[in-house]
Order: sequence, then structure tokens, then C-alpha cells
Amino acid sequence: MITTATGELSLPVSDRDHIRGPKNAPVTLVEYSDYECPYCGRAHFIVKELQQLTGDLMRFVYRHFPLTSVHPHAEQAAEAAEAAGAQGKFWEMHNHLLEHQQALDRKHLIEYAANLGLDVPRFSHELAEHAHVARIREDLLSGIQSGVNGTPTFFINGVRHDGSYDLRSLLAAIQNAAES
Repeated sequence: MITTATGELSLPVSDRDHIRGPKNAPVTLVEYSDYECPYCGRAHFIVKELQQLTGDLMRFVYRHFPLTSVHPHAEQAAEAAEAAGAQGKFWEMHNHLLEHQQALDRKHLIEYAANLGLDVPRFSHELAEHAHVARIREDLLSGIQSGVNGTPTFFINGVRHDGSYDLRSLLAAIQNAAES
């Protein structure tokens, strides 16, 4: 089902997504994010804490929403995360990118790949060929269709969370969703 800017998730969560947490969790938190966005960098630590606090109550889904007009390295960083994911290290690269937002140029991305033990020639080739850009654009389009217009944007059980994304607010919203 595709909806347009209604505040509902247009692309249902599926095996195509990057997911952390149990498949049968009562709450699914989807984040549309940009690796170069400082607000997303702050939200990253909040999400990590939410995952610890909620345990099996929540699964977390990450989707790309690079704002290339203001963040020139965002799309390439998303490509790096996907290239790492193709080698089974999406979450490791994801964490590293959000924790090192000040250094997202190609040189640093290759250094991160080496530090993660990736096949660096393969990684470099995939970046150069933009092998994963279609996936990133699919996420971006699904975000636009869901009404995302900035980052980070969260959806809880398919509905956009329009409140604050501080720890207390998100935790309360997740607990409310689990009880309904």
C-alpha cells in the first residue's frame, strides 16, 4: 500500500530492511536518517539506549534519507553502509559512521572498511560504481511517500512519531504502543 504524506509508513517493514531486534516484537521503531545530520548523530545514541531499555519489546529498522542538498557526504556514507552490509557488516559501519560524522569523505570510508576487516577492493569498487544507490533511493522515495521531510524521522508501528525524539518521549511512545 502506497500512501502519500499521511504520516503512515508507505513501505511496510520487510526482509529488505536493516533490522535489529526480534521479528515478533510488539513495537517496531523505523528511523529515516542521514549519516551526516548532527541531529541523527544525537538520535543514534538515544536509539541505542532505547534498544537496551526495551529489550525484546522493540525492533529497530534503519532507512536511508540522505539530505544531499545540505549534507554532501550523506549519500556516499549511505552507500558505504550498504557496501559494508553486502559483506555482513552493515550495523558495524552504521554505528561507526554516526559516531564519526565529521569524517565521511571517501578516504575515511575506505579506512573504516579496512578497520572493520572488509574486502577493501570490493568495497571501493562498489562505492565507485554506486552499486547500492538504488537501495538508498528506494528508502528515500518511501520516506517521501510517508511524509518524511527532515531527519531524523521516526515511525512507531507504522505511524509517524510527531513528538520529540528525546529518550523520555520516545520511550513513552514505545511503551504506549506496546500496551495498545
